[in-house]
Amino acid sequence: MKQAADDRATYSVSLVTQGKHRFYTLTMPSEMLAKTCTVDTRVDNPMDGFQRKLDERRAEDIARYIDEGLGTIPTSIVLSAQKEAELKYERSKRSITFRVTPRSFLILDGQHRVFGFAKARSSLRVPVVIYNDLSRADECRLFIDINTKQRPVPNELLLDIKRLAETETDEEELMKDMFDMFMNEPGSPLAGRMSPASRARGKLSRVTFNAAIHGVWSTFEASDPKDAYQFLAAYLHVWIDPTPAKYLRG
Repeated sequence: MKQAADDRATYSVSLVTQGKHRFYTLTMPSEMLAKTCTVDTRVDNPMDGFQRKLDERRAEDIARYIDEGLGTIPTSIVLSAQKEAELKYERSKRSITFRVTPRSFLILDGQHRVFGFAKARSSLRVPVVIYNDLSRADECRLFIDINTKQRPVPNELLLDIKRLAETETDEEELMKDMFDMFMNEPGSPLAGRMSPASRARGKLSRVTFNAAIHGVWSTFEASDPKDAYQFLAAYLHVWIDPTPAKYLRG
């Protein structure tokens, strides 16, 4: 990357054609994204647009993840060059040049990541896709396509693999152990009614189970998972099995 005295930046790129659109792929320092990207073309300061439209807590989580060096964020930020960028492609050098302004690029995908980059103390190199010469209608259609045709990983599956990634909190670890016991223990009141990695009609997923247990977490946070399971299993048997209720009425 080169940055000239007139506040223009130059990056090596690859030119890609998909259907009727062409775009450039490159990598860019996270601080450059923070300087040049906005989610609202009506504001001069991109931070104002981020703070007005996005979830600041989510951005802070991303910034913390970057600053603590926990891993990588390899997915591309998708941008649309605005007229303020005055973006030019030089075929012979396979490079683009653009003006560095707060509204050079409108973010089509990756808003919270860019907001997080702006909050982070550390710098990292980020994969970027840049469209140029899009109409406002084109930008809106791409935004809709990106945000409706991509399917996120189900929360149930993420919870199911967190232990393998060694990222569970104490609360999540206890809940996972309890869920597994309710699913696998002989005589469990919820046997055959649990779905560990996905949602299924008529079955209890990890997300729903965790939400229920979270409400009484303080009761079990110091417990052994086996003890917590036995306590809750006995409680559920009273409501699920009509036999104990018969004796209570007698």
